Amino acid sequence: MKRHEMREKAMQVLFQLDNTDLTLKEAIGHILEEQPLDPFFKSLVYGVTENLQEIDEKLKEKLENWSLIRLPKIERTVLRLALYELLYMKEAPAPVVLNEAIELAKTYGDEKSSKFVNGVLSKFAENK
Repeated sequence: MKRHEMREKAMQVLFQLDNTDLTLKEAIGHILEEQPLDPFFKSLVYGVTENLQEIDEKLKEKLENWSLIRLPKIERTVLRLALYELLYMKEAPAPVVLNEAIELAKTYGDEKSSKFVNGVLSKFAENK
């Protein structure tokens, strides 16, 4: 699986966790079915869930005229995933992470999602 596909699967798992009472293991099982657990995918999913409080605090600092709870769930999930990658992983350059997040927002969000995600994440990328 390519990294884009792994990010997409990770976003789907995280979205499920935000919307259901599933455990992390159950959510992963629903999305991956019988596929093996890729290390990059695992790092994303477990990393976001383990650092969720800190990620959310950092997001709150950059959101203007929005509260985290009021954000549409797709945008919130995409932002969490991308911010984890920006702050903790350092494998991909910031422009790649932003582009991937924007593409996920375009695919799963509405017509304004990608611009919103780009605007928020750009504030983090400026500091890199």
